[in-house]
Amino acid sequence: MSGKPVTKLLDHISCSDDVTNLKADQLQQLADEVRADMIYTVSQTGGHLGAGLGVVELTVALHHVFHMPKDKLIWDVGHQCYPHKILTGRRDRMGTIRQGGGLAGFTKRKESEYDPFGAGHSSTSISAGLGMAISRDLRGSEENIIAVIGDGAMSAGMAYEAMNNAGALKSRLIVILNDNDMSIAPPVGAMSAYLARLLSSRSFLNLRDFAKNIVKHFPRTISEKAKRAEEYARGMATGGTLFEELGFYYVGPVDGHNMDHLLPVLENVRDVGHGPVLIHVVTKKGKGYHHAEQAKDKYHGVSKFNVVTGAMSKSTPKAPSYTSVFAKALITQAAKDDKIVAITAAMPSGTGLDKFADSFPDRCFDVGIAEQHAVTFAAGMATEGYKPFVTIYSTFLQRAYDQVVHDVAVQNLPVRFAIDRAGLVGSDGPTHAGSFDITYLASLPNFVVMAAADEVELVNMVATAAAINDRPSAVRYPRGEGVGLDLPEEGKILEIGKGRIMQEGGHIAILSLGTRLTEALKAAEALKAHGLTTTVADARFAKPLDLDMIRTLALNHEVLVTIEEGSIGGFGSHVLDYLGNEGLLESGLKVRTLKLPDIFQDQDNPDDMYQQAGLCASNMVEVALKALQRNDTSSSSIG
Repeated sequence: MSGKPVTKLLDHISCSDDVTNLKADQLQQLADEVRADMIYTVSQTGGHLGAGLGVVELTVALHHVFHMPKDKLIWDVGHQCYPHKILTGRRDRMGTIRQGGGLAGFTKRKESEYDPFGAGHSSTSISAGLGMAISRDLRGSEENIIAVIGDGAMSAGMAYEAMNNAGALKSRLIVILNDNDMSIAPPVGAMSAYLARLLSSRSFLNLRDFAKNIVKHFPRTISEKAKRAEEYARGMATGGTLFEELGFYYVGPVDGHNMDHLLPVLENVRDVGHGPVLIHVVTKKGKGYHHAEQAKDKYHGVSKFNVVTGAMSKSTPKAPSYTSVFAKALITQAAKDDKIVAITAAMPSGTGLDKFADSFPDRCFDVGIAEQHAVTFAAGMATEGYKPFVTIYSTFLQRAYDQVVHDVAVQNLPVRFAIDRAGLVGSDGPTHAGSFDITYLASLPNFVVMAAADEVELVNMVATAAAINDRPSAVRYPRGEGVGLDLPEEGKILEIGKGRIMQEGGHIAILSLGTRLTEALKAAEALKAHGLTTTVADARFAKPLDLDMIRTLALNHEVLVTIEEGSIGGFGSHVLDYLGNEGLLESGLKVRTLKLPDIFQDQDNPDDMYQQAGLCASNMVEVALKALQRNDTSSSSIG
């Protein structure tokens, strides 16, 4: 052996064309280098690992066969986009991923020309791809449109709506189904690879088209039977009958980790110029990293970890997470009420319902990535006297708003919404921020909308929601740890629409909704240094408002500051509406509403994001002093 070092191909890859220009027998080496690079990077930063590891070979093959960015490559969800970013000029910035000022954790249009469509929520890629394909056709250009969608995302109705439309329009579109969990494929090996190559080849498709042209001249009954015989024959061999019925030409299954299998199929599909085609690619989530392959969640989302041992570095929590507090509180309620059921949309562990399922397996329902169905499913259960808790992240509940309005609110059904990840969420960025739920729920007739200020309040609000049987209700709570309070064994039922006074003062009133209450108390302490006393109130309810408490605050203070972890149009807007209609603004009361800024905030540390948003104690102090026309706005005394 000469001892000559092996050239690292990845060091010479700065764009997709560099991958295209490699020889086919170099691609596996490049894939191995991308995988090693990704494992090291994510071990230093944390992030999404397992999904990206599963599509390394597929990503390399796509960039070799197609000509991005002229050809459009759309990644569904975006959890698996890290290898794509490494190959498209962002390798040197991967150490900044999901951090303030760094790369986004998902695809993002303004980040790179290689990201033609932003992602974050699932099941959007086929719809977006079809829109691009039709635009291409109208323009008269020839680029390829490739949408990669995972098997989990295929549980959402939107994917099938898009496929049905694509099948009818017959526009040239390539959909790659990345099957890493559903086990819908027959064994993947030499025979399936051969069939995939054969069925995607120009010669087969030309023969198929020739036969179709002949059959068209036969009587209709014979023509239809011949068409179905061909489709079902291929369906029996490949398992693609469902997709054929939606109008797609099915190819697969193909081993997604075997370049010899992937490349000819992708090249065939690129060259034949057929209508909508679905390539069924079978991969293994976490592929190539033993600890990810063996883990139950395949290292889907990880903190920083030791590459050798796989051990993740996790800080010791100061208090239980809001998610775990919710789960425990719901289990307590369900233990004494067998009508309580829990529903989640593919996020059992993220919402804490895996714990609920351990205690009540027959009363916990994971409906998959199908938020619309989850809400109407819950509405159906509510009509039969059950007490459903629909437990969904704020950002994902947006996907089911019509069902919330039409199937729940209009019918005044007692569905309970447990809204996790309310407010800003840090490293997941704007696609996952829970910014809008106060606004979109508090505008609905019949709704009770609660926001927990701390973990004890969350326990109380779960008990309250369980007791509300005459209308829909919601309780929102943030990601992360509570403030460290001792939890009661069981929550107490709150009076609907009644807030609480935390401390009393004479000059300024701060009316908080949600977990900004801790910051409000800090602000009140800091204002003492300016000779100002402050009343701090916890609204508890965004709807119905505690009108008596708001009136008292308005009549007895010079300044009223509202604060919430939500967008414009939410709690503060409702308070202003009441004050204006009651004439309480005409007495000289100065009202200031603090809410999330009217922008989509990029990812960062959550504390920094709230500081940037103007929702911290120092911001409250500054706003109050300016309202009083005081210039001594120093907040140095805030702890």
